[in-house]
Amino acid sequence: MSIDIDPIATDEPEQAPRKVVQPKMSFRKWARELGWRHLIGIAVVIFATFPIIYVLSASLNPTGTLTGSNELFRNLSFENYVDLFSDPRRPYAAWFMNTMIVGIATSVGTVFLGALAAYAFSRMRFTGRRVGLLSLILVQMFPQLLAVVAIYLLMRGISDIFPFIGLDSLIGLIMVYLGGALGVNTYLMYGFFNTIPASIDEAAKIDGAGHARIFFTIILRLVAPILAVVGLLSFIGTTSEFVISSTLLTSPDRLTLAVGLFRYVSEETNSNYPIFAAGAVIAAIPVMALFLYLQKYIVGGLTAGAVK
Repeated sequence: MSIDIDPIATDEPEQAPRKVVQPKMSFRKWARELGWRHLIGIAVVIFATFPIIYVLSASLNPTGTLTGSNELFRNLSFENYVDLFSDPRRPYAAWFMNTMIVGIATSVGTVFLGALAAYAFSRMRFTGRRVGLLSLILVQMFPQLLAVVAIYLLMRGISDIFPFIGLDSLIGLIMVYLGGALGVNTYLMYGFFNTIPASIDEAAKIDGAGHARIFFTIILRLVAPILAVVGLLSFIGTTSEFVISSTLLTSPDRLTLAVGLFRYVSEETNSNYPIFAAGAVIAAIPVMALFLYLQKYIVGGLTAGAVK
């Protein structure tokens, strides 16, 4: 009879793993290696948040001037917000609705049309494809503001035939915004579409799917980050745009927020900056809410197409 003895087994008790104690970092070393980063971060946060805090304080200032707003939140009152919606000469609620209509319609149209164009440039091979891509880049070298006079004359001519899409119409303003935003957004989407493997399209074609079904049921779900980024940028750009909207819109009840709020400070006899600040605070809420909702897509949508 033989007894097997485990050579590894011993009678000595197992020792607990030793806890490694990190040496304490001196304050001078911490300040040299990490402290300066915290100081820069705090300075950037203060620099970015101070204008927001000042505008919020000015909107709650009942004195009617900016002088009393230098001391932040000294006087608190919602009188400016009440006056903002009760002034019959300046229909702020109508301006807000006009801005939301223009912003949402332009964002949806830009995303849809830009995605269609980007899919065509990315997946299809046709005559003039390379020239078209180069043209998109060259067109963006000239800002849309250079064509304000030409846009005004064009819209005035259209007003004589189709008044509902000419001057002083939201539909006409949306069409102008769409024309100016498709170029850069199409090229931005094109870089992201190239990161999607073409083998997915080939597998869908083997199963009998056409371009329309591949685009709407497969590709759009895979490129959701860039769609969110383009929609957000388009919404922010159209809701804050001033020059073109002030040129094309003239009726008091059809103005956008940027043009309407400008009237609170442009009239020398009735300049009320606290009411202007109250309107700016309310106008920033939809943009901030949309930005926070789409925040998870922003980094991926902006960087994925850049490394292709």
